[in-house]
Amino acid sequence: MADKFDVIVIGAGPGGYVAAIRAAQLGLKTACVEKWTNKEGKVVHGGTCLNVGCIPSKALLETSHKFVEARDHYDEIGIEVGDLSPNIAKMLEFKEKVIAKNVGGISALFKANGVTALDGTGKVLSSKQVEVNNGGDKTVYEADNIVIATGSVPVEIPPTPLTDDLVVDSSGALEFTEAPKRLGVIGAGVIGLELGSVWNRLGSEVTMLEAMDTFLPAVDTAIAKETQKLLKKQGLDIKLGARVTGSEVKGKEVVVKYTDAKGEQEQTFDKLIVCVGRRPYTQGVLGEDAGVKLDERGFIFVDDQCRTSVPGVYAIGDCVRGQMLAHKASEEGVMVADIIAGHKAEMNYDAIPCVIYTAPEVAWVGMNEQEAKAAGIEVKTGSFPFSANGRALANNAPDGMAKVIADAETDRILGVHIVSQHAGELIAQGVIAMEFGSSAEDLALTCYAHPSTSEAVHEAALAVGGHAIHMANRKKR
Repeated sequence: MADKFDVIVIGAGPGGYVAAIRAAQLGLKTACVEKWTNKEGKVVHGGTCLNVGCIPSKALLETSHKFVEARDHYDEIGIEVGDLSPNIAKMLEFKEKVIAKNVGGISALFKANGVTALDGTGKVLSSKQVEVNNGGDKTVYEADNIVIATGSVPVEIPPTPLTDDLVVDSSGALEFTEAPKRLGVIGAGVIGLELGSVWNRLGSEVTMLEAMDTFLPAVDTAIAKETQKLLKKQGLDIKLGARVTGSEVKGKEVVVKYTDAKGEQEQTFDKLIVCVGRRPYTQGVLGEDAGVKLDERGFIFVDDQCRTSVPGVYAIGDCVRGQMLAHKASEEGVMVADIIAGHKAEMNYDAIPCVIYTAPEVAWVGMNEQEAKAAGIEVKTGSFPFSANGRALANNAPDGMAKVIADAETDRILGVHIVSQHAGELIAQGVIAMEFGSSAEDLALTCYAHPSTSEAVHEAALAVGGHAIHMANRKKR
C-alpha cells in the first residue's frame, strides 16, 4: 500500500485544484490526481477551463474583439490605423502562451502549498481507496476523505458525428488555423455564442442553429432581446427553433439538415461546431464497489454540501447538480475542504454569477423577471441604458442596459441582469448585494464613482423606486 492522505482530490480543474490547495492550506495532507496531457504529452493541471475552455476562448475573444474594434471603430474616436488584417497563427500562439502561464501557475501553487501531484487516472474503490493508473502502472492510495472533481465533456449528437477538422466540438473550434468562409454552429448558448463571435469577427459567415424557440431563456427577457439585436447587427445569423436532423460530409464541406417553422431545411458549411451542452465525466471514475450513487441524469448524487452517498467522499463541479461553471466548482471546492477540516461551511447557490463573453458581454445573477413571476412573486424592476451613461459614451461603448429586479413587498434584490461592455466585471456588485441580502434601496443609496459604467447599475437600482436621476419621465418622490 502506498502513502495515505487526509484528502485525495481526483481532477485538477477549477474545482479540484482549488479544493486541493485549500485543504493543504488547512493543514491536511493532500494529493491531487490528474490525467490531462498537453500537446507534448506532459500532464498539466487546470482541466477543461484552462486548457481548452474558459481561458483559451477568452484569449481568442479578446484578440478578435481588439481587431474588430481597431478596424471598424478606431476612426470614430480619432485614431487612423489604415488597412488591418488578422494574423490567426499569432493569435493561436498568444492563446497557447496564456494557457501555459495559467497551468504552470497551478503547478507552482501545488508545490508552494505542499500538494502532492499524482499523474494518471483516478478511480474510487471501496473503503475510501483511490487507484491511480499512470500508463498501466497502478498504485492504490488510502485517504480519509476523497473529493471527486472530474468535470464534464462536450455532448455529441447522432445527427452530427465529429469528423476530424470538419465537424468539431468546442475544443476543436479553438484550433482552426484560418477562418472558414461558411461556419455553422449548432447551439446558441454560452459556448456557441462565444465561439461564433470569435470566427465571425475574423471573417466567417456564421449561422447558428438553435433548437429552442427562446433565445437565452435563463437571461431576463429584456436583456436577451437586446443581446439578440446587437449580435444580429454584428453579423451572427441566429436561427431559433431549428432542430438539426442530420448531416452529410461531402469532400471538404458538410451539409446540415434541420427543421424549423417553415419545414425541412438544408445548409452547407465549410466547418461545423457542435455546442449543444456538456455532460458529467464519470467514466472509469467509480469502481463497482465504490458505493457512490449517480442520479437519473448521470451526475454524482450529492447533498447541499457536496457529500455523496458514501461518508467521507465528496463530489464537486460539473459532475454534480447545478450550473456548469468554473467559479461554482471552485467555491464548492473551498466549502468541501473547510468541511473536511472541521469548519462550518455552506454555499449560496442563489448568488452565482453567469457571464457570456461576447461584445458586449452579458452577465446575470439570481432570478430573471419571468422566473420571479412564474414563482408567484410580485416584482418591481428598474432599467437603465448605457447610452445614457457618461463613461460608456466616453468609451465609445453605448450599447446595452442594466436591470435590477426586486421583490415588490420587501425591496429585496432578486436578480441583476446586464448587457454591456465589461458586464462580467459589473455583475460582481449584484452578486455582493444579493449575498448580503441587500434591497434595491441599498444600492440606490450607495455612492458610486463618477464617471464609471457601474453607475448604470446605480441608476437601475434608483429606477426600481422610480427615482433614476438621468432618465426622463420618472416618478417624483
